[in-house]
Amino acid sequence: MLNALAYLFGLVSLVIVIPAQLPLLGAANWIALPVIVIGVILGALSSKDGGRNFCLIVLLIAAVRLTLGGGIL
Repeated sequence: MLNALAYLFGLVSLVIVIPAQLPLLGAANWIALPVIVIGVILGALSSKDGGRNFCLIVLLIAAVRLTLGGGIL
C-alpha cells in the first residue's frame, strides 16, 4: 500500500516537474520538492523499492533543473 502511495506522490510531482523544465517556470520545482520527499519517505517505509526509486528519479530531474537554473529560474 505504501509503495502505491509513493508511486502516486511520484506521479503528482512528475506532473509538476515536467512543465517546470520550461524557461521561467523552474521555480515550480520548489513546489514539487516537498511532494517528492514525502514520496521518498513513503517508499522507504514500503517493503518494495519501486515507488522510492521512481521518486528519487523525479527528485534527480528536479534537482538538476534547479542547479542549471541557479536555484530560482
